[in-house]
Amino acid sequence: MKKVITLIALIFAVTISAQSQYEKGMIKGFELWKMNKNTEASQLFERISNAEKDKWLPPYYVATIEIIGSFGIKDEAKLTSKLNKAQGFLDTAKSLSEDNPEILITQALLNTAYMAFDGQKYGMTMSMKNNGLYAKAFKLAPENPRVVMSKAEADMGAARFFGQPIAPFCKDVKRAIELAKKEKVSEKFYPKFMFDRAAQVLKQCEKK
Repeated sequence: MKKVITLIALIFAVTISAQSQYEKGMIKGFELWKMNKNTEASQLFERISNAEKDKWLPPYYVATIEIIGSFGIKDEAKLTSKLNKAQGFLDTAKSLSEDNPEILITQALLNTAYMAFDGQKYGMTMSMKNNGLYAKAFKLAPENPRVVMSKAEADMGAARFFGQPIAPFCKDVKRAIELAKKEKVSEKFYPKFMFDRAAQVLKQCEKK
């Protein structure tokens, strides 16, 4: 009996240790990201993803960092390489967490990166894909502030492209902010709502 108790205690200690290593790694990854050490942060999340094969958040963050870093790239080969890497990790996250609104809107962001690079080449196909992604995300989580905000920004981008006013979408940005203030997320390291970003967007659209 004593041996059984010892074994259980050992297993429990190993589990706690593994969780602690995961948490330490994730925290370090966010610290690197906050310091704009994007390559190091992406590489760390990638290592965590390889070690924690049942968790969707590490590959999700690899994809997110790569997608954000692709905006502004002028060389199509570099853009494609970066977004292909992001797509691979996003697919991994998707396989671990199906019908996840956070992954759906990040897929839409990846598609938007292609459109931002060449609207003539990618605009039609990617915008159609994004319409489907946002429709699904809203069906799954209509009061998710990141879903509401992401869709609002996409609508603003489309309005700018067609020379239309973006002011009508201010209400959606305001709604996203209010939803975020009330949001309670229990899962550690879950995507956070970017209040600073939302405030910047709201300021821009209210000028129009």
